[in-house]
Amino acid sequence: MSEYNIGAKLKSLRLSKKLTLQAVARETGFSPALISQIENNNVSPPIATLSRIAKFFDVKIGMFFAESEEECKFEIVRKNERREVPRVISPTGTSHGYSYESLSFHKQNKKMEPFILTLSDPVSEHTTYSHEGEKFLYVLKGVAEIWMDEERIKLEEGDSIYFDSTLKHRFLSADGTEVKLLIVVTP
Repeated sequence: MSEYNIGAKLKSLRLSKKLTLQAVARETGFSPALISQIENNNVSPPIATLSRIAKFFDVKIGMFFAESEEECKFEIVRKNERREVPRVISPTGTSHGYSYESLSFHKQNKKMEPFILTLSDPVSEHTTYSHEGEKFLYVLKGVAEIWMDEERIKLEEGDSIYFDSTLKHRFLSADGTEVKLLIVVTP
């Protein structure tokens, strides 16, 4: 997360609007402690969390992953240039069981955010997420289990799913082995 400096970007947004941690927490539904932990780069927030924060501040989620403010008309990211976001850890210190790589971090004002999502670690908590926007997932490797509200869906290599992100959802490895997904999120 330090590569992107998400914490500093969040803090800068908050201070530019002259808001307290408590005000941001109240408006986003997160605790002041979580907002503080994100700002201090102690917690790597899930995309759903960043999406809700971005919506509150009326910015694109890609702003948290951008290197600079300079706009470009197109972007090429080579395989060895992808930006990995460190393991996502919950405020309680447990693993969410996945990591992701940004496939677009130069282009600003995007209408979608592409990532490679890797599901690998076993999880001890089974929190589901929901946020505004839509998601598209394509299974590149392995067998994924997708929790959608109360339903559990298995997707194998080559399968895809497109859904409204306001549905409570969670992605897991169906058999405990590594799973790689192409995921595209609309802010």
